[in-house]
Amino acid sequence: MNRELEYMFVQSARVWIPDAEEVWKSAELTKDYKNGDASLQLMLEDGTSIDHKLDPKMKNLPYLRNPDILVGENDLTALSYLHEPAVLHNLKVRFIDSKLIYTYCGIVLVAINPYETLPIYGSEIINAYSGQNMGDMDPHIFAVAEEAYKQMARDERNQSIIVSGESGAGKTVSAKYAMRYFATVSGSASEANIEEKVLASNPIMEAIGNAKTTRNDNSSRFGKYIEIGFDNRYRIIGANMRTYLLEKSRVVFQADEERNYHIFYQLCASANLSEFKNLRLSSANDFLYTRQGRSPVIEGVDDAKELCTTRHAFTLLGINESYQIGLFQVLAAILHLGNVEIKDRDSDSSIIAPNNRHLTAFCELVGVTYQDMSHWLCHRKLKTATETYIKPLPRLQATNARDALSKHIYAKLFNWIVEHVNKALVTNVKQHSFIGVLDIYGFETFEINSFEQFCINYANEKLQQQFNMHVFKLEQEEYMKEQIPWTLIDFYDNQPCINLIEAKMGILDLLDEECKMPKGSDDSWAQKLYNTHLKTCSLFEKPRMSNRAFIIQHFADKVEYQCEGFLEKNKDTVNEEQINVLKASKFDLLVELFQDEEKATTPTGQVPGTGGRTRLSIKPDKGRDKSSKEHKKTVGCQFRNSLQMLMETLNATTPHYVRCIKPNDFKLAFSFDPKRAVQQLRACGVLETIRISAAGFPSRWTYQEFFSRYRVLMKQKDVLHDKKLTCKNVLEKLVQDQDKYQFGKTKIFFRAGQVAYLEKLRADKLRAACIRIQKTIRCWLARKKFLRQRAAAITIQRFTRGYQARCLAKFMRRTQAATVIQKYQRMCVERKRYRQKQAAALAMQTILRAYMARQKYQALLREHKAIIIQKHVRGWLARCWYKRCLEAIVYLQCCIRRMRAKRELKKLKIEARSVEHFKKLNKGMENKIMQLQRKIDEQHKDNRLISEKLVTLESSYASESERMRRELSRLRGAEEDAKNKANQVSSLLEELERLKKELSVTQQEKTTIEDWAHKYRDEMEKMVSELKDQNGLLKKEKDDLNRRIQEQGQQMTEKMTRAIAQETQQLETDLNEERSRYQNLLTEHLRLEEKYEDLKEEFAHSSNVSKPGHRRTDSTHSSNESEYTYNSEYAESEEGHRAGDDVTRGMDTSLTLKLQKRVTELEQEKQSLRNELENKEDQFQRARARDDAQFRKARGAELEYESLKRQELESENKKLRHDLAEMRQSLLADAATGAGAPGSPAYKVLLDQLNASCEELEVRKEEVLILRSQLVSQKEALHHKDEKETMTEPSVFAQDVNKLKDTDELKQAYIGLKDTNRLLEQQLQTQRRTYDSEVESLRGELQNVKEENNRQQQLLAQNLQLPPEARIEASLQHEITRLTNENLEIMADDPTASREARVIILRRMVDLMEQLEKQDRTIRKLKKQLKVYSKRIGEMGAGQTEGQTSPGQMVEEPIHPVNIPRREKDFQGMLEYKKEDEMKLVKNLILELKPRGVAVNLIPGLPAYILFMCLRHADYVNDDQKVRTLLTSTINSIKKILKKRGDDFETVSFWLANTCRFLHCLKQYSGEQAFMKHNSVRQNEHCLSNFDLAEYRQVISDLAIQIYQQLVKCMENILQPMIVCGMLEHETIQGVSGVKPTGLRKRTSSIADEGTYTLDSIVRQLSAFHSTVCQHGTDPELIKQVVKQLFYIIGAVTLNNLLLRKDMCSWSKGMQIRYNVSQLEEWLRDKGLMNCGAKETLEPLIQAAQLLQVKKKTDEDAEAICTMCHALTTAQIVKVLNLYTPVNEFEERVSVAFIRTIQTRLRDRFESPQLLMDTKMIYPVTFPFNPSSLALETIQIPTSLNLGFLTRV
Repeated sequence: MNRELEYMFVQSARVWIPDAEEVWKSAELTKDYKNGDASLQLMLEDGTSIDHKLDPKMKNLPYLRNPDILVGENDLTALSYLHEPAVLHNLKVRFIDSKLIYTYCGIVLVAINPYETLPIYGSEIINAYSGQNMGDMDPHIFAVAEEAYKQMARDERNQSIIVSGESGAGKTVSAKYAMRYFATVSGSASEANIEEKVLASNPIMEAIGNAKTTRNDNSSRFGKYIEIGFDNRYRIIGANMRTYLLEKSRVVFQADEERNYHIFYQLCASANLSEFKNLRLSSANDFLYTRQGRSPVIEGVDDAKELCTTRHAFTLLGINESYQIGLFQVLAAILHLGNVEIKDRDSDSSIIAPNNRHLTAFCELVGVTYQDMSHWLCHRKLKTATETYIKPLPRLQATNARDALSKHIYAKLFNWIVEHVNKALVTNVKQHSFIGVLDIYGFETFEINSFEQFCINYANEKLQQQFNMHVFKLEQEEYMKEQIPWTLIDFYDNQPCINLIEAKMGILDLLDEECKMPKGSDDSWAQKLYNTHLKTCSLFEKPRMSNRAFIIQHFADKVEYQCEGFLEKNKDTVNEEQINVLKASKFDLLVELFQDEEKATTPTGQVPGTGGRTRLSIKPDKGRDKSSKEHKKTVGCQFRNSLQMLMETLNATTPHYVRCIKPNDFKLAFSFDPKRAVQQLRACGVLETIRISAAGFPSRWTYQEFFSRYRVLMKQKDVLHDKKLTCKNVLEKLVQDQDKYQFGKTKIFFRAGQVAYLEKLRADKLRAACIRIQKTIRCWLARKKFLRQRAAAITIQRFTRGYQARCLAKFMRRTQAATVIQKYQRMCVERKRYRQKQAAALAMQTILRAYMARQKYQALLREHKAIIIQKHVRGWLARCWYKRCLEAIVYLQCCIRRMRAKRELKKLKIEARSVEHFKKLNKGMENKIMQLQRKIDEQHKDNRLISEKLVTLESSYASESERMRRELSRLRGAEEDAKNKANQVSSLLEELERLKKELSVTQQEKTTIEDWAHKYRDEMEKMVSELKDQNGLLKKEKDDLNRRIQEQGQQMTEKMTRAIAQETQQLETDLNEERSRYQNLLTEHLRLEEKYEDLKEEFAHSSNVSKPGHRRTDSTHSSNESEYTYNSEYAESEEGHRAGDDVTRGMDTSLTLKLQKRVTELEQEKQSLRNELENKEDQFQRARARDDAQFRKARGAELEYESLKRQELESENKKLRHDLAEMRQSLLADAATGAGAPGSPAYKVLLDQLNASCEELEVRKEEVLILRSQLVSQKEALHHKDEKETMTEPSVFAQDVNKLKDTDELKQAYIGLKDTNRLLEQQLQTQRRTYDSEVESLRGELQNVKEENNRQQQLLAQNLQLPPEARIEASLQHEITRLTNENLEIMADDPTASREARVIILRRMVDLMEQLEKQDRTIRKLKKQLKVYSKRIGEMGAGQTEGQTSPGQMVEEPIHPVNIPRREKDFQGMLEYKKEDEMKLVKNLILELKPRGVAVNLIPGLPAYILFMCLRHADYVNDDQKVRTLLTSTINSIKKILKKRGDDFETVSFWLANTCRFLHCLKQYSGEQAFMKHNSVRQNEHCLSNFDLAEYRQVISDLAIQIYQQLVKCMENILQPMIVCGMLEHETIQGVSGVKPTGLRKRTSSIADEGTYTLDSIVRQLSAFHSTVCQHGTDPELIKQVVKQLFYIIGAVTLNNLLLRKDMCSWSKGMQIRYNVSQLEEWLRDKGLMNCGAKETLEPLIQAAQLLQVKKKTDEDAEAICTMCHALTTAQIVKVLNLYTPVNEFEERVSVAFIRTIQTRLRDRFESPQLLMDTKMIYPVTFPFNPSSLALETIQIPTSLNLGFLTRV
């Protein structure tokens, strides 16, 4: 044990620790635990580290968490660690993450209220659970109901389903769904629809017994036990209801946010109804009893509508309208009684005001007097031994008495309704067994607990005891069955608590004793309890702070009860005089309610009170005689007795438990409160079940499962042939403690935690193996990669080095050669460069030196001159500046000196007296004198220099003056010369002026010409550019038109293709729907026939009327009208033999006639729909051909128009280019010579072109106007609708033509030409289309006339060969065909006019059909007369001509009979038989024929060929009665053999093949052209000649449909047990999935053992089916339809089981399913059936398997899933994701966020919300015509058929 703990409590191990908020919190060990440690180092899920202290005394380690693969299990007992946190976590994961509300806990179904409507209760879910074992599917209330139903049928023992839980937990809904399941799967044993009545009782009981509470909007305020009775065939025959503890106090008091019973609010909401006017009701807020809770409305509930449902349920249960009004009258009276106001008269008495309107209304409604009721409401009568007193009541007591009366009336009404409901549910059929459904309250504890909670908890104690004993019993039976040592399991026994309550001197006894005391009180009773039980019973305690309360230790929790009110509620008294007043009522229903009352009234043990939760006990058993003492029994005593009766009933049945859990107190959808959940789990016994299971061996595995799961822990030497011995050896090595497991007979039993221990060993082994595999593979991959890289590197190096060596040698050679070349080249280049540089340097030096010399000279010269200029300028400037400065200085000096002189003068005057001043003055004066002397010397020097400069300037001035004088003399001479030449200049100026004028004129002319030329060139260029642009636009327009034409052609083609495809698909869909509808009607007709047969047999059996022999009954009549006529006549002929069956036939004559009439109408409707479908198909084909022809014509015309347009544009383009080229040549040729002037060649060319364009424009204008006027008239004639638009175009164009300007004439002419050509082309195309359509129509009419002529000739030839009576029928058929064709033509040409024509034609057809029927009847009468005459003639000796002459010929030529020549030796393929041998023929060929021998030894379809050959002979001799009786006998015999042996696949398949062959023979030899084209000449000679059996063909086709449906059901019954085992449970790929740990409820094994089905079983069965139908000669197309139907059943059943089984939704199971599907596809491929559509039916299953295998994490994965799973509905995808369960630790669950992402992406899908596929759906079957190549004359009849009485003809 210590070793195991140390192994489990290691680092990273996860445990559960207590938590105040979440109850239990998950944590992970961060350090290994060692024995003796005082604490555990843990880390919570949020990353918080804690130190968990261990109890030093107990050393209790925290609970271990189960492995992740065990989380979310269907059965809590499958968990390895069975404890409270594991249970709570498993329920939370299933409820929150997987949205699963049901979970098994051993034998208990835990149901959590989702507070949301879930789509898991439909009929398809019921069908899916029907017949399944309880552990095969996911937990569900239907699984529990199915288990109860199955055990009732198997064990012949009554069953009970006990539903318990808190208010609002969903008890009532669970019980309702259980009853719905029984009503659906069992059906009713009579025509009274008992199952509907059982379900109809629910609305009534909810209306009068349910109310809104703070915890539940529809809370049941009473307990009920419903016994659903079944007969010996386990069909519902009735039900009985017993009620418990009605909460009477709710009638008079409701807490806040609660309501009274629903029925009161339903009445108030319907007060405006006319039948309720006399009830004087109004709003619920106007009555005291309905407004106290201040919540009169329930959101989402329409009380008025609910009342309609209640009234409908009353009517269905036989409570008529008058009784209903009476009930509502009593309920309204209770409301008025609650509003009666009682006032104080004094302190000890009270009074009711006179004429109180509510009391008046109450008295009028219940039929009592106002005075009596008002008196006894305020008084009571006291009786003593001698006298009787009337005592007034205080107001409070009177009010309590009023409320007690209201509660009592309601309780009586409740009991009356329950009694009448039970009467409606009782039938006269003997009850064989029953299933009881107990809907009862759970354990309750509140802040203040009173008598009601005491009774409820007492009942739960009894139920818990029964539950514990049952669980203990099952455990013991399991151990004994497996033959393992039985050890006593210690479980909690609550018998002491029950004894404390109900034993002698128990709490109830003491309470009853105190109630008998005259002065008994609650306090005295409490003291008795303390004295009796406080010291003797450990379960009884006294509160510390109270002397009026006591505590009881219940199995769920300790509950403190307040003693106040116990005695009063236990007594439950009502004022006797008030009851007497009500008994004296004139209201019959009220008297009926109180007819069993006696003087001392204690009605049904119900408790009065002024509030609180007061409940009532069970109603007394009225079957027993009760004395007055029994009426005075206390509530506690009655409740104890009723509870004892309930326990006796439950102990006599096999119980099934449903525990309803309320997940939160706020009614939030899928919200889980752990505290509330744990509290309820403890209270309802789920944890006790877990504890009992954990105390023993909760985990149980078969040896095969253990071997498959833990094979990885075994060594090869440990594996033996005996798997049981192998498992024992391995377990002894793995688990040392042998007490941890036990070996049973078929299973291994493990203690709690051992599976988790083994799982950890397995996971560690797998993890180590994975690491080793990864290590090896990675090493191998790395080495392989290294060797590959190394070899590649060596190869690259080798080639690289060789290449580098070659390159090096080459480089060295080139380098050496280049060096030599470079040496000489560089030498030449350097020498040449040197010489060039030398020469250039010398030249540059020469030039540079010369340039520098010149520059230097110039610089010296400029410098010299500049110096001279500078000298003079600077001198002048210096002088000027000096003068200015001197003047300024002098002036400044003068001013300063004057100022200083003045200052000095003042100083001198002051200092004149001072000797020292004089001395200083003299010293300063000496210095100044010296300075002045020096300045004077300097000025003298400057004067000398200036004088010298002045002399120099004077000399230079003199020389310049001389030069200017000489120049002046020279200029004076030149002036004289100029004067002489002045006269010549004037003449020259005049000539110059003239020349200037001429030049200006010439320039102006040149400018004008140039401007004109430029302008003309610009205009031409502009025109050319416009023409280019227009040409480009035209090209673009042409390209656009071509593109549009192509697009339109493409669109038209696609549109037509799409329309054809859609129309075809729609027609196929409509046809399939019509076929399906028709075939469903046939199925219903067959069911009614069988029902009629059963009823007839039952009636015959009950009346003991023996049947005279085999005969055809009315139920076997054909649904076809003609067959019905034949059968009727045949029945008339045998009327004398059927006198003994008149009673049987008369039982359901009206039903039979109605059915026949209905079937006839359906046949007619089907025929009309079929004709209409054929008409539509013909019309569609014609329309399609006409559209194709028009499209081809339109396409050709458009192409021709485009070619013409293209040629026109090309010619115009060439012309414009030619004109442009001429213009350019004329402009550029003489541009230098001024060719642009007027009169030049270019100008003439332009002028000629302009004139030609104008003339052409005028001509085109006239043509456009003429053509457009013609076109307008034609358009008006052709297109009436576009008249306005067409008329506006000419006017617009005319206005545009009138507004043409000279500058735009060329452009307008071009546009006009283009429009004209376009209109002409359109007109031409229109005329051509019209002409082609007329020619085509004429050709079609001509062809039709030819075909009609040929047809008329053929018909005429055929009619001439027919006898006279057949000619009339043929002519009528021909007329009908002609009218039908005319109708189709009218519909094709003019659909609007076809309706009237169709009506006329239909009338003509009806008239013709009536004439045909009259003539047919006349012919039949004549034939009968003819036969009578022929018999008489035969008797007279003329019988030798009878066999050779047809009756028709005898009528026509009675004197000269015509002999038909015939070669006797030539076999004509006919068989002759006598009339009396017909039954023998049918018996040997149909009834007693063994299909196996015929299929193996004889040709396929031999019975069909024989029957048809017999029919041919009857047709040959023109014996209509023989034809009719043979066909009727054949059809009835086939139906009989199918009814007798309908479960035999071989028989059904054999007769399906022969029926289809017989149908094909009737078609092949019918003489119709459509069926004769595959015949040989000889076969055409064998066609029927006298009778048209088209109606019988329809009857036989219907029979084939019924046989096909029977075949499908037969194959489905054979395949059904194999599908789930083979497709889901069998492990086809061994070792992939492994076996996941399972719980108690599971199959024996999921591994293929002996006797279990595998995929090979399915494939073998399919092959057997295929070989059988092929041997029987079934048509290939029919085989394909059968296979398609089979594969649909396989896919639907597999997918439905996958959606309802959580254990199957895993990655490995997806792989198994895909492999299994591939094997089925391989089977299809081997049989050549891949194109039959069977593979497509498996697409939903394939996508579900892919969904299990794909990644389910990211948004990309979600997008891929949405794209991939197009065949699955959104509900199916979400269901698979919710159910996805990892099998190993390496897989991950699907997150809730990912599922929400999927739901968001699939939100826009338009699909049905159905979860499961319809496994009962059958594809509509068709029988394509399959002619036979077998010649009839070659068929030989074997002697084994005993048909020697047949003669070959």
